[in-house]
Amino acid sequence: MGKPPLIVVAYHSGRGHTDVLAQSVRAGAMAAGAEVSMVTVDAMDDTKWETLDNADAIIFGAPTYMGSASGRFHTFAESTNKRWARQAWKDKLGSGFTIGACKAGDKDSTLGYFATLGAQHGMIWVSLGLLPGWHLSHESENDLNRLGYFNGAAATLPGDLPPDLMHKADIATAEHLGERVTQMTAIHLAGRAALAAERSGAE
Repeated sequence: MGKPPLIVVAYHSGRGHTDVLAQSVRAGAMAAGAEVSMVTVDAMDDTKWETLDNADAIIFGAPTYMGSASGRFHTFAESTNKRWARQAWKDKLGSGFTIGACKAGDKDSTLGYFATLGAQHGMIWVSLGLLPGWHLSHESENDLNRLGYFNGAAATLPGDLPPDLMHKADIATAEHLGERVTQMTAIHLAGRAALAAERSGAE
């Protein structure tokens, strides 16, 4: 791999649970060779916006509250409108992760919201790329993607339990997401460079 992909994890964490996932995504991306920056979206400033603008890929994260991403993430998303208008994030890669107290809990709505946000910005969405775990009798809750989501990584933990009790399979699934986004971004960047070289040679 040439220049390391620049991955930004842009997220809001309500009580620390989403932060555990964000750090796991970061670990997976770094292990795959990315340079990773963390942006907490509830307190944006010029430096954070510049970090996002310079990214090769952005991985969105937020807890699922009342069937969608948290209000603070929605506020951030609405504040990207100027970048949307000039398509500043077009052709960046994107993905997402979320957590909710219920095993179902409409987390897919949050992941779908992230994907739609990415699509509006002209981004290229990266799926989780895993078959579902824990869906056959010989499988277990310790499998990757044990909750069976595909549009990103999802986790669950009863709402009265602290972040340090996050399920190891959910943490590993978040790490997988970071690794996969890094790999897909590296392929995308290499393809773009090869195409530019081919066009330059033809001129």
